[in-house]
Amino acid sequence: MDQDINKKNSETEDAVKAEKSSFIVNCYEWMEALIPALIIIVTIFAVMFRIITVNGDSMLPNLKNGYKVLLSCIDRNFSSGDIVVIDKQGIKLNQVIIKRVIATEGQIVDINSSGMVSVNGVEIDESDYIENGITKSDGYDLEFPQTVPDGHVFVLGDNRKISDDSRSSDVGMVDERYIIGKFQFVLMPIEK
Repeated sequence: MDQDINKKNSETEDAVKAEKSSFIVNCYEWMEALIPALIIIVTIFAVMFRIITVNGDSMLPNLKNGYKVLLSCIDRNFSSGDIVVIDKQGIKLNQVIIKRVIATEGQIVDINSSGMVSVNGVEIDESDYIENGITKSDGYDLEFPQTVPDGHVFVLGDNRKISDDSRSSDVGMVDERYIIGKFQFVLMPIEK
């Protein structure tokens, strides 16, 4: 009888050991699958895409303070109308800024006395993203017309009354190397 009990205890211990071993093997298998997936996700969001929170009201009415936006960091072909995020190292401000590209290298930007923006002598139509295209240069220290240097862009905020942008020497013509990425879409809030 003692032998049967010992045999049963031994079988129970073996079952418990097998169950523990199976659990450990399952954990290792899960880790084998999760670690490469996490590395791929981190790589994608560190190199190819970034999520940025809009700070301030310079892009109203299109992008509000607190919006979370997705940027493409691999698309480096900037053109008029693109929204870009600029690293604070490339400007004299103490924060990352988000602005709209108005002109690219070699183009001539002018803001006339009535506040209309022109690129290469043609007034630009900004009605797609701002209600009133009037851009005053009052209070800004750059004179116009300005030619955009090679490898640079001229940017303006959509809320021109309060925007620190290329009209000011604090931002000036933005070196494309300091552009973090190009706006793709709003992640939060979802209604946008």
